[in-house]
Amino acid sequence: MSAILQKVRKFSLEYCDFPTMLLNVSMLLRVICINIDHNYKLGIPFYYYIITAVTVTCHFYVYMFSMTWFVFWRCTETGDLVAAMVVLSLGITSQIGNIKLIYMFLQTSKINKIADGYLSCDALVVPGSRFHINLQKTMRKVKIRAMMYWMVIVGNGVLYLLKPVILPGRNLPENHYVIYGLEPMFETPNYEIAYFMMIAGVFIICYVPANVTAYFIVIAGYTESQMLALSEEVLKVWPDALKQAEEEMSTDRAEENTKAVINKLVKRNLKEIIIRHALLIDLFDQVEHVFRGAVALGFVLLVLGLLAELLGKLENTYLQMPFAFVQVAMDCFTGQRVMDASVVFEQAVYECQWENFDRTNMKLVHVMMQNSQKIMSLSAGGMTMLSFNCFMSIAKGVYSAYAALRSAVNYK
Repeated sequence: MSAILQKVRKFSLEYCDFPTMLLNVSMLLRVICINIDHNYKLGIPFYYYIITAVTVTCHFYVYMFSMTWFVFWRCTETGDLVAAMVVLSLGITSQIGNIKLIYMFLQTSKINKIADGYLSCDALVVPGSRFHINLQKTMRKVKIRAMMYWMVIVGNGVLYLLKPVILPGRNLPENHYVIYGLEPMFETPNYEIAYFMMIAGVFIICYVPANVTAYFIVIAGYTESQMLALSEEVLKVWPDALKQAEEEMSTDRAEENTKAVINKLVKRNLKEIIIRHALLIDLFDQVEHVFRGAVALGFVLLVLGLLAELLGKLENTYLQMPFAFVQVAMDCFTGQRVMDASVVFEQAVYECQWENFDRTNMKLVHVMMQNSQKIMSLSAGGMTMLSFNCFMSIAKGVYSAYAALRSAVNYK
């Protein structure tokens, strides 16, 4: 019992170190049979495979097969456009979980390699050092970000499934919807079967993107934390060198020897920062390359889902809107935070008092400045950078498309 409580406790804000946060995410992903930790040798329990198989099957039948039949056959006969849009929005946004699940299975080896690279980078951090303290401060914010996102996405699914319990009478999470082969929907046992299948389907819809994106937040957040901590180290290069030289040099040494010692210490610190920065750039390039396809497909589905939700009227889709909206917002926010951290590092390099350095160290700063010019960023398929500007463009584009389609429907 104590071992279980200890595992649960590690999900709290008390543990904000990168290895523990990565362990938290890997434990959650193992429930859907994805192992991102190749050091975990116990294997995935058999009942996890059963849970995944059942939920994926129910999701496919309810939110793919039946959705297609309902929207393109049933509603074509009845002419109920609102019901078609509501169910279509469910079907479109629900595919994000499937895409991310398949993607994680296909990219497991690359994701393991990235995780190992970041763990190796974290192993270079000296516990208790200024760098470590600054790193932990930002990582705490990253964990809060990941926890809030996870609770919003999973909580949204829970509220969606509890809606029939709160409303009077016999209801389903979506009363507009008819699952193929289960008519009449509100008669026993069709009602119980439909409710169970919807619960299983919603598990895939919410749980998969919640945990895959949480992994994404942790990896990108650790890069952000490292960049901010490195920025502080760059600003302290000259003061640290002066302090260390003062401790090492005796008062009877010549002034030129003192300057030589200071620049030697500056050179050592600059090289360490350059190496760590280059390692972060390489690791983050791998992250961006691996995830850009999944992010692009997810964005397309989210935009189409948001558009369908608006056409289905907000009073019918008030629980679906946050699910899609928060995912777009979080991806863009994560990308923006990494970009901001890169800008902070670039400014720190320029403000590191390089004018006091000797010629050799000035050349090193010049190299750092050139490297810092490449702003780290995440993209959706390499077409657009994830940022606040991207988020506003998506919001404006969705509303413009909705207004145009709504006008066309009203005109007809």
